[in-house]
Parts: sequence; C-alpha cells; structure tokens
Amino acid sequence: MKPLSRAADGRPAAPVRMLHLGLGGFFRAHQAWYTEHAPDADRWGIAAFTGRSTGIAERLAAQDGLYTLVTRGPDADAYEVICSLSAAHPGGDHDAWLRHWRRPEPAVVTLTITEAGYARAAGGGLDTGLPAVRADLAALRADPEAPVRTAPARLLAGLAARRRAGGGPVAIVSCDNLPGNGEVTERVVGELAGLTGLTGAASYVTAMVDRITPYPAEEDAAVVAAATGRADAAPVVAEPYAEWVLCGEFPAGRPRWEEAGARFVTDVTPYERRKLWLLNGGHSLLAYAGSVRGHTTVAEAVADPACRAWLAEWWAEATRHLGLPGPDLAAYRAALLERFANPRIRHTLAKIAEDGSRKVPVRVLPVLRAERAAGRMPDGAVRVVAAWLLHLRGGGVPVRDDAAPTAAGPVGEAARTVLGFLDPALAADAALTDAVARQAELIARR
Repeated sequence: MKPLSRAADGRPAAPVRMLHLGLGGFFRAHQAWYTEHAPDADRWGIAAFTGRSTGIAERLAAQDGLYTLVTRGPDADAYEVICSLSAAHPGGDHDAWLRHWRRPEPAVVTLTITEAGYARAAGGGLDTGLPAVRADLAALRADPEAPVRTAPARLLAGLAARRRAGGGPVAIVSCDNLPGNGEVTERVVGELAGLTGLTGAASYVTAMVDRITPYPAEEDAAVVAAATGRADAAPVVAEPYAEWVLCGEFPAGRPRWEEAGARFVTDVTPYERRKLWLLNGGHSLLAYAGSVRGHTTVAEAVADPACRAWLAEWWAEATRHLGLPGPDLAAYRAALLERFANPRIRHTLAKIAEDGSRKVPVRVLPVLRAERAAGRMPDGAVRVVAAWLLHLRGGGVPVRDDAAPTAAGPVGEAARTVLGFLDPALAADAALTDAVARQAELIARR
C-alpha cells in the first residue's frame, strides 16, 4: 500500500506564508482545515513546528505534509486529504524556526500550545520563576539566536530575527482556550522582551476555536487504510462541527478564511465565554463527575441521566451571564448535546481532566463569582468544583496536573483549600465552602 504523496494525492505545496507552533491533532483539524478550504489556499502554505516531540513531524514529512482528516459523524465517516501543511518540523529545530521568520513571506503565526504553554504566573504575567523561563532568559540575553524552549521565548526569538532581517510585522493568532488569548500572548511576549531587550513587530489576534478532536487512537491508521487504500501514518479524527471566531488586525494579509466559514468580529468575548463556559466547562464537569461514576468518555457520561441533569443545571447558570440572545444559546446547547452524545467520537474523560488547575479557573470560576455576587448558591458551579476536588483526592481518572492544589484531609478542609486556590475570597465564604463539601460527599455516594 502506497503512502500519501503530493504527486498522487494532493496539490503542490503552497509557498510558506504561515507558521504554526503546536503541531498536533487539533491544529490539523482546525486551522489547517480552514486554510485548506480557503479559496486562496494555494498561496498560503503552513510550516508547523511541534512543541518538543519529533515523531509526528517525521511522519508528516515522510508523506509530504499530507494527512487524512476523518470527519466522524454519528453514522458514518468522511475522508479528506489535507494539503495545506507545506513543511513539518520538530520543535527542537530552532535553526529552521528562525530561518522561516527571516523570510519576507510569512504573514501569520498561529498557536495551539495549551493553557500551560503560555508560562504564566498566577497574576497572568510571565512566570519568571519557572526554570524553563529562567533558562530562556539567560539564553536570549547571551545570544538572541540561541535555542530556547518556551513558547513566549520562541515567539520573541522569531520576532527579533525577523526584525534583524528587515521583515515587517506579522499577526500572531492564539487558538487556545484562554479568555483574551491574544492579550495573554502579547503580555507574556512583551514582558519577556522587556527583560531581554529584544524587540519585534506584531499584532495579536484573539480567537475562539471549537472542534472536538479526540486524542489519536492506534486504530485510526488502519481505519483510513481500509477506507481509502492509502497508507497514512498521521491521520486525524474530528467531529463534523467546526467554528472559528477572530478579532484583530492582520498587517501582512491572511487567507480568506471567512469563505471557509470563519467569522471576523469586533469583540470575540461573548463567543469566547459561550464556548469556554458551556462546552469546556461542561467537559470539565463530565470529566470529573462522570469519571467518578465510572464513565470513560464524554458520550458515556452524557448518556447518564444524572450527569445530563447536572450538565443542564450548570448550563442554566452559565447562560445567565453570557449576554447573547436566548434562542441562539438554546440552539448552541442543543447542538452541544448532539455533539457530546456522538458515540463514534471517543473523547476520553482522562484527557479532558488533565491540567484542571489551569482549566477550572477560566471555565467555571467566572460564573461561580457572578452567581455568588448575585446572592445565589449555584449548585451547578459548586458541583464542578466538588467533582474536581474528588478528582484531586483520587476519585475517577488519575491526576495529571503539575500545578494542582492538594485536597487531603477532611472534606471541609479540602473544600477550603481548593476554593482558596481558585480565589482566596471564596475560601472565606463559609456557605460556599459547606456547599462544596456537601456536594462532594453526594457525588461520591452516588
């Protein structure tokens, strides 16, 4: 069986005018897919870099950057070869990273580096206490072209290399689940620039992204081979739904993504909150409470009447604070239920549960604060926090979170600790602490 190749399966590689950091499945199912479907795709090739790994870059390079996107509906699969990836590099190839930045053609840099990739401290700025950040600071101060590891340092090194080469500004587009992700990126890169003396010109675009893309499964390649007759070492599986909402300037141009379905707005905040609170917050609820009840996937958890009722309660609280038209929110929630229930998308609760210390504060805390400020005890938000507490105490899927608070001791004490981690003021709210402790006991008993 022959592997994918441009000669047999795709168009010629487009000139590299986009760079991407975070070469994973979501990027290939989302930003690369939108670029593939833009009418000017033949002018906008992407050079993508992994975080630190080498395997996926090697597999993609061996098949000319091509890969199969499997769009997995409730009843059947659709197969499409994506050609927008013109080059794939391992994250450690810093020379190639800087080489692309020095060229005049790149105009857009996209990021999918997860919430942890921004190296932020609790206050939102750059965490200069992290060993990796300290090492990158020392490296850039000694040599602006020295290899660096963190995403802020890689971006700053690229911007500085572009400036030295006489290149113009680019648009940096964050595609991670963080409120105001464009402003977040600008802040950490700007603070690093201030500490190193390096500079570069860029606009920072805020974006809301949405497409459920499960972690790759071993059988994906065999499924693609059986259906298409082609060997693909790097297929991606995703749901049919996709959404991309962007806000910001593109000083050197961009693909015509709007003709592929992307939306450009003057304020992304309402869409960002809708997705973070309803989809991502719902995922966190199911990941922690559902896994305590023995479920392993989103589809299993949402089929559980208890989990489904808990999800509806959380959504009712969150929608009170979204400021979007009621019919639009009702339609979005109905679509989410269909998406979550898709039994052929194996979205594991263990993967969603990872790094809760970075996810719960942005997915749940704003609603919890708003409800308490209004004088209400929000059972839905309380339940998410209580389920996370149980997860931290060993309930459900294993903990994979290097910044997680401890939740040992009596459940009431653990509730104060977890709430204090989220917001010290919440730990002083005795009624809230008691509610979290009671809800944790109820979930554990059920």
